[in-house]
Amino acid sequence: MTEPSMLQISTLRDRLRALGANPRHEARVLRLWALAQPQDSGRRKLDDFLPLALRNELPALTAELAELARLHSRHAGDDGSERLLVDLADGQQVEAVLLPDGRTPGLCVSTQVGCAVGCVFCMTGQGGLLRQLGSAEIVAQVALARTLRPVKKVVFMGMGEPAHNLDAVLEAIDLLGQGGAIGHKNLVFSTVGDPRVFERLPLGRVKPALALSLHTTKADLRAELLPRAPRYEPAELVEQGERYARASGYPIQYQWTLIEGVNDGDDEVEGIATLLVGKYALMNLIPYNAVPGMPWRRPSWERAAAMARTLHRRGVLTKLRHSAGQDVDAGCGQLRARAATAAPRRMIPIAAGAPTAAAADRAPR
Repeated sequence: MTEPSMLQISTLRDRLRALGANPRHEARVLRLWALAQPQDSGRRKLDDFLPLALRNELPALTAELAELARLHSRHAGDDGSERLLVDLADGQQVEAVLLPDGRTPGLCVSTQVGCAVGCVFCMTGQGGLLRQLGSAEIVAQVALARTLRPVKKVVFMGMGEPAHNLDAVLEAIDLLGQGGAIGHKNLVFSTVGDPRVFERLPLGRVKPALALSLHTTKADLRAELLPRAPRYEPAELVEQGERYARASGYPIQYQWTLIEGVNDGDDEVEGIATLLVGKYALMNLIPYNAVPGMPWRRPSWERAAAMARTLHRRGVLTKLRHSAGQDVDAGCGQLRARAATAAPRRMIPIAAGAPTAAAADRAPR
């Protein structure tokens, strides 16, 4: 049996075919799993539809898929968000976030255990990258969340840098967009910017929306805040985003974590206007989710709102976002860090320069 951790959807497909599944059988099994529905759902009886070998294997396969992502704890915020600490089959943990209910209830999922980018204001990046998630582990977070709430939008913006696990993330996006009842524009690929993203995303049959972590219009400051991100000039990154926006038909969402005294000045407002006026873009201003022991602070809400108003007047579509879970002290990576402190487990970080699945698989557990 395949080791549950790092399980890929392509491996699942191979196993289903080995059990006699044709493309319709395969699509049904994977669709019901992604929707968190029982395998005997629907009008067609299993005895009349699935081959015998596959029917016999379904209970064991269903149990294995359920083990990919198990709920460890839930942390509800006053804003309607809910942070989930998720146990993986090998004992590692990741975080997912049920986003506040609305017309499109969403989920933020993790794509790696840890992260190699090392953003200085992010708890997840402080310990480096521990291992990649398999594409099945990514979809399993959606299936788990759907046992708690409806999910109509999936944002790849949790722990990890999706571009560093690109094949697995794109495989998960393909399944969710083709059989997982998620509209393509409601699949949001978030990245610090990586040439492979701009090469690969336009080629898929499911083209997700794109969110680019900008955080500053100053190249030297961006290099300090995102020390291992590709060295794009902000204007170059925006130009790459604009090409994808026009090709996909979805505006680029630019992410800007507002940090007091760092990137909340009038000079940055002017820089944003210079970069984004006339672009097919949405600027998301997100006040920093404070992390104990780190020096960064969020600006006042009044300051953040003033920035948003100014950008609107300058012609930049801007949304001022609430940081999900701020009241439960649940910035991305904090739940996992607290759990690791309470019950230490052996975690072997991968060198920042080698964020590969092979390296993660060799790390002792």
